[in-house]
Amino acid sequence: MRFRSLLLAAVLLCLDSATSGLVAADIRHSFFLAGPSFTGIIDEEGNEVWNAGRAGARDGYVLPNGHVLIAWSDEVKEFTRDRQVLFHYRKSTQNKEIGTAQRLENGNTLITELGTAPRLLEVTPTGEIAIEFPLQPETDNAHMQTRMARKLANGNYLVPHLLAFKVKEYTSAGEVVREIATDLDELGGRKAQNWPFTAIQLADGNTLVNLTHGNKTVVFDSNGKVVWKVGNDDFDHQPFDDPCGGQRLPNGNTIICSYHAPKGIKIFEVTPDKKIVWTYEGPHRAHEVQILTTNGEPVPHPPLK
Repeated sequence: MRFRSLLLAAVLLCLDSATSGLVAADIRHSFFLAGPSFTGIIDEEGNEVWNAGRAGARDGYVLPNGHVLIAWSDEVKEFTRDRQVLFHYRKSTQNKEIGTAQRLENGNTLITELGTAPRLLEVTPTGEIAIEFPLQPETDNAHMQTRMARKLANGNYLVPHLLAFKVKEYTSAGEVVREIATDLDELGGRKAQNWPFTAIQLADGNTLVNLTHGNKTVVFDSNGKVVWKVGNDDFDHQPFDDPCGGQRLPNGNTIICSYHAPKGIKIFEVTPDKKIVWTYEGPHRAHEVQILTTNGEPVPHPPLK
């Protein structure tokens, strides 16, 4: 009886492994990639099908009309697919970098600037500043002040502040009304360098945060409690290597960029039960990503990224 049980367990393990491999092989994504060697769109076969003409982007979106909004360290541009520029914003002279760009439902563009006067802006299509308030990154290190800020449905803004070890929710007047701490003891504290990079609010009100040097992805509830996490400790190999950009897919899986990976896995998709079902192992490192299609089917807008 014991032999039969062991044999059955071995067969089921083999079937599970084979099925996992089949699922991974059957998943194909096209995606926008912002990275140090390439900024553009890669199709489901891994081909570069659109190139922005400038690498090194920080953030970006493929918009519902097919245009592409891209943030570099010094400017934000909206392109048509034939690379006509429809929107252009240059950073102010008082600051050193641009951190992010997001096209909003009202047509404005959310932009963050990093430097001596870190700030969040909403810029109209004609280039006027509609909303502006100072950010509170708790550091003078411009490059480490903030990353992927996003506007919420309630009109507030979620902003990750790396060296503050916090994601802060701001009102349009610049008031901080909520903080999510990423230096919790259960995550390894500050020693783990859990610098927050993304702040993606999910449909259930939880927030998905990639923690760069902490090499983990964590979901926090609205009170800042950890409700899910995944990291290198969950795998025999080491897929996390400075997780920067990310996206929650409609199927509940999470896309994660391993920005510092020099070879091997650059982007991967992980299930809620921590199985990797898709990877991008092409030549380009990924700072930020947007999955556009899966097996030929468009991912609905707006993407959770």
